[in-house]
Amino acid sequence: MDATFSAEEHFLRGNAELVADRYDEALGHFRAAQKLEPSSPRYRSYYGLCLGLAEKRFDKALELCRSAAKEEFFNPLLYHNLARVHLAFGFKAEALRYLRRGLMIDPECVAITGELERLGQRRRPALGFLRRQHPFNRWLGWARKRTLGGAEEPVASSI
Repeated sequence: MDATFSAEEHFLRGNAELVADRYDEALGHFRAAQKLEPSSPRYRSYYGLCLGLAEKRFDKALELCRSAAKEEFFNPLLYHNLARVHLAFGFKAEALRYLRRGLMIDPECVAITGELERLGQRRRPALGFLRRQHPFNRWLGWARKRTLGGAEEPVASSI
């Protein structure tokens, strides 16, 4: 990376690369920003996110993102990054937990609400007093889907 850029310039360029799904290039910029300003939780979180996405280093990515979110607990985007790391490695339940935590900080955070919309919502079980996987619920859910199609709005927030 070019040494003439400031940490913030590296961060902005890394963010542009991240949005374009060029994780290796983003990783280089976030790594440079992290080296120039190692105390910044924001740079640490994005560096951890790209480390997980580009190099598949889950443990190190998780450690960086968690420490950043712990230090700057009022920033919902750091929880979004933590959730994205979990999603990248298949831990959807943990990711949803962090997305909800981010929404508690800023209920109108566009990044988090967009991620939740992308993940979708489940409908309520047909028989709420039975487990979701119970054969009656599965059969009634299948029948409801066949008769109503996509006309019914999802009503359950338990993703």
